Amino acid sequence: MHVVVFVAPYFTENAKLFLRAVAELPEVALGIVAQEPAERLPPDLREKVRAFVEVDDALEVDRIVAASRQIAAELGPIHRLLAAIEQIQVPLARAREELGLPGLRPANAANFRDKNLMKDALRKADLPVARHRLATTVTEALELAGEVGYPLVVKPPLGVASQTTYRVDDEAGLREAVASASQAASGPVLVEEWITGDEHSFDAFVRDGELVFHSVSRYHPTPLEVMQNPWMQWVVVLPRELEAPENDDIVKAGAQALQVLGLETGMCHLEWFRRKDGSVVISEVGARPPGAQITTMISRAHDVDCRGAWAKLETFGTFDPFPKRRYAAGGAYLRGQGHGRVRHVHGLDKVYRDVGHLITDTRLPTRGHEKAASYEGEGFILVRHEETRVVEDALRHIISNVRVELG
Repeated sequence: MHVVVFVAPYFTENAKLFLRAVAELPEVALGIVAQEPAERLPPDLREKVRAFVEVDDALEVDRIVAASRQIAAELGPIHRLLAAIEQIQVPLARAREELGLPGLRPANAANFRDKNLMKDALRKADLPVARHRLATTVTEALELAGEVGYPLVVKPPLGVASQTTYRVDDEAGLREAVASASQAASGPVLVEEWITGDEHSFDAFVRDGELVFHSVSRYHPTPLEVMQNPWMQWVVVLPRELEAPENDDIVKAGAQALQVLGLETGMCHLEWFRRKDGSVVISEVGARPPGAQITTMISRAHDVDCRGAWAKLETFGTFDPFPKRRYAAGGAYLRGQGHGRVRHVHGLDKVYRDVGHLITDTRLPTRGHEKAASYEGEGFILVRHEETRVVEDALRHIISNVRVELG
């Protein structure tokens, strides 16, 4: 029996999906460390949990270590210590080291979590990244502006999901953004050149340092543009043409980036740009599964269980090759405009009538739900089809007709 401890600060919908993937593995005894009571788990999932420890802060190394030892006393020696969100990867790595468990080491976890360390390491390896600087003062930020010009991006080095991230177009904006981001970061901020181009993700499985699967997606528009323009609806497309020659450069660069940063076994979420001249620029890399339902879209595109594959790889170190991609898949993210809570969702009848046969998964905004803080909005609709063009047309139809009313 493999004892797996999963650290999930909160039982988000995404967390529950990954918890279920681990819980359903054969010969696994699942223990959970969380900041919420076990009663907030769905009953059928709660029945699969063999041990549970509630802590006041699941991002603290000492709490993770103490809770893991409590679970080990109940279930036996721990084989793996896992989590699926970015914010916890460094404390989790430190806890693994203290407990003598395999997995991502602290120095490597820091390479992925700290965007300044990440870009320094990638640039040193001659991999394409935006020119950047860790600025402790406005003067240092202005120095970079003098070197690369405007616009610039200002964000915390440990930021997530484009939150507290700013595009600035002049000195006044730079001064204001540095002040806001440094307050959020409680320290220095990362200032980098603005990359113009189409944004994508490169999501991959690595086993013993070898790339064993990859997926390439397209973002429409970029997450930062969505955050800056409340009226925009975000779309992600996974083209069926995965092995297209135009992906060769990002596959090579992505594999090299994972080696440089130190991911031996696991899953990554790498965001990158395709510039107008065709060149690739790596934006950020996470040593964790992607969010935004991308694992679900990979599952639908290949008719596999992507989260189950992650759980199996992390727990047993094995990976069964995915079949060739049979479908294109995509997601439309439903964002309400303005402020308040969801009052009504308009246009769903037309969407179901026109493209309902393409829909595979939904999480629709519910009345009374608070406006979401991220570009993913209050809900989503996922679709798939054998032709990429059909998926793209369906997503355009969805975001053109569905309107989330807030108030």
